[in-house]
Amino acid sequence: MATRLDAPGTRTAITLDLTIRLLLEQGALSTAQAQQVKKSVNLDDTRHPFVQLADLGLRATGANREPLTLENITRLVAGACHMDYFRIDPLKINVEAVTALVSQAYATRFQFLPVLVNELEVTIATGEPFANEWEAEIGRVLKRRITRVLANPRDIERYLREFYGVSRSISGATSKSTLTARSLVNNFEQLTELGAVGEPDANDRHIVHLVDWLLQYAFEQRASDIHIEPRREQSNIRFRIDGVLHLIHQLPTAVISAITSRIKSLGRMDVADKRRPQDGRVRTKVPNGQEVELRLSTMPTTFGEKLVMRIFDPDKLAQPFEQLGFTPHDLGLWNDIVGQPHGVMLVTGPTGSGKTTTLYSALKRLARPEINVCTIEDPIEMIEPQFNQMQVQSALDIDFASGVRTLLRQDPDIIMVGEVRDRETADVAIQAALTGHLVLSTLHTNDAPSAVTRLMDIGVQPFLISATLLGVVAQRLIRTLCPLCKRPGTLLPDAWHALVAPHRIAVPATVMGPQGCDECRHTGYRGRAGIYEIMRLGETLSGLIKADMQTQQLRQAALKGGMRPLRLAGAIKIADGLTTLEEVLSVVPPPER
Repeated sequence: MATRLDAPGTRTAITLDLTIRLLLEQGALSTAQAQQVKKSVNLDDTRHPFVQLADLGLRATGANREPLTLENITRLVAGACHMDYFRIDPLKINVEAVTALVSQAYATRFQFLPVLVNELEVTIATGEPFANEWEAEIGRVLKRRITRVLANPRDIERYLREFYGVSRSISGATSKSTLTARSLVNNFEQLTELGAVGEPDANDRHIVHLVDWLLQYAFEQRASDIHIEPRREQSNIRFRIDGVLHLIHQLPTAVISAITSRIKSLGRMDVADKRRPQDGRVRTKVPNGQEVELRLSTMPTTFGEKLVMRIFDPDKLAQPFEQLGFTPHDLGLWNDIVGQPHGVMLVTGPTGSGKTTTLYSALKRLARPEINVCTIEDPIEMIEPQFNQMQVQSALDIDFASGVRTLLRQDPDIIMVGEVRDRETADVAIQAALTGHLVLSTLHTNDAPSAVTRLMDIGVQPFLISATLLGVVAQRLIRTLCPLCKRPGTLLPDAWHALVAPHRIAVPATVMGPQGCDECRHTGYRGRAGIYEIMRLGETLSGLIKADMQTQQLRQAALKGGMRPLRLAGAIKIADGLTTLEEVLSVVPPPER
């Protein structure tokens, strides 16, 4: 007999016995497992029954044998009680709106958390499917319909503290600022100046708490960048996750200004100077204790300083090539190139395509105790103990070209140049290769063959390119399908043909497509991987590099020599069920006509 919800206004708390009975009804537990659980649990354990069960590490009965995690137990009990299951995603909750509905003391007393609110309805998450004595009272006070949903009790306990703590910090910081004068001024320059009047102190405990909260959430949500964007009244905080920006929160502009000042102070930047762009860096720890670096960049805008923080996780910045997305074919070509004792290796692609990650991963693999690895970067992306790193500093007349000259006097074996921007840098990099060094650098081109044309355009002699260039890697980052919810979908034959023509590749009957689940925030994608176009310059290709060379001629020869273009690399990822046709077409350059 199915367990039914108690009548409205009851105080029936969920128990371990009742949870076991509900899981038995759902077929998630066997009778033997239920008996084992009752024998193994501590009767004096005061934790929530869902938590007690989850910590036992059991697996559900049935064909899939899914682990009985806290989320799965909550979902199963919600189904048994005819309630909706709710996964609390802090990025999708209006913290200011939900915390204004009831006091923290009242919500803590009954262990619930408002999660969604509109003019007619309030959705409240609880870990108690039967205790609902508060429902009628809140409905009367708020004059709205109340919908209860079942959520992970650990999440409810955590976000009760964090949401109300953030709300108090915003309120406390806002009360210290004078916002009324701002709305009366229409001149943009005056508005920016008046923003400092009544601004909360950057070291105020409320601001310190908000900054800590901001960084913690960014780390937890796998953000690669944090954008703090001032506007006239309400300013934006956005995270870039898997290459896409998400609006996280809106705060009063005076509070945002104080947050920016706090972060600038941590990054040893000039807090008082708000008119000039500045750069800085912060080294901090994620909740699990791992150290992470943040690169800071400010820019003066109409309503104040815009701040972008790029997050560099050491584990993500230098990964095994297989995790980056290299296929065995790609890895074979790559190892052939970097295995050479001297020459130039270029990695090309637009900003944000993962070039730095590829270079750092290569250097980590090449670095050995008997090898001297030196870099010149602008700026240094991540401090790596195995490298000798120098930063470009224009104020001290240290640019890429002068930096490479300095490195050549440091007895290097491998040199990494952050970017080839001009002829002088290219010339010294090539001279370094000619004198017996392996040089790795980046260039901004759409594909691998265009890198040769780009070098000639900036003034490098063709014979020097053919003598030193070992290979070029062009790359892009594509979002990968969420492994938990991806589903088979049909493939568009005409779009597939346009993608892989004139290359031969087996066309699968169906490919995987995005579905959407709680883990991927219903986007269907989770994480990113690289696709690569690797052109290795052997004797044939080097012989084509002449002053009158056409890029298309080099491209055709490279394809005959085994180079897989970016479109084909993306098609292989589609055929392997890792991404979608739409995602690949959004990042690869169009085919040459």
